[in-house]
Amino acid sequence: MSYKGEISAAMAKLSQDNGNRFIGYGLKHGFAGGTLNDVPQSQIIETPVAENLMAGIAIGQSLAGLLPVLYFERFDFVLNAADAIVNHLAAAEAISRGEFEPAVIIRAVVGNRRKPLFTGRTHTQDFSAAFCAMVDFPVVRLGEQTNIAEVFTAARTAQLRGESTLVVEYKDLL
Repeated sequence: MSYKGEISAAMAKLSQDNGNRFIGYGLKHGFAGGTLNDVPQSQIIETPVAENLMAGIAIGQSLAGLLPVLYFERFDFVLNAADAIVNHLAAAEAISRGEFEPAVIIRAVVGNRRKPLFTGRTHTQDFSAAFCAMVDFPVVRLGEQTNIAEVFTAARTAQLRGESTLVVEYKDLL
């Protein structure tokens, strides 16, 4: 199966469990680059372009017992949600002394680097190393050297462990 096929299969599987929600903007029309085509429309929460708000919605959904999938079409935009991710999502369990354990799967896409679709310097940044230093949950890079099965495994592992995971995808591979 292809890189995109594995991501699509993982998202379809996640949609079958507990009615999880998929949060982001442009999802109801672009379907996250086609990777949400098999996810029911009723499970997609379309948001305005407000990344910190999106992260807050995902955290709230998690506290309600769901495992939301938060989608950022460009990794650069995750910086706008860093406050919610670093200071709330990653810290909630410690701050609440274990009372709250929110878990969110965050999908962040590094834009195209290859021509003719090069999306420019500001849309091709990869902040994986920075987030590894800022959060205590896994940051999984699904790059060219990734075994395709790892794409599905990353999402499934986050679901089974009930812990947040940042999954970094690469548009050039889709």
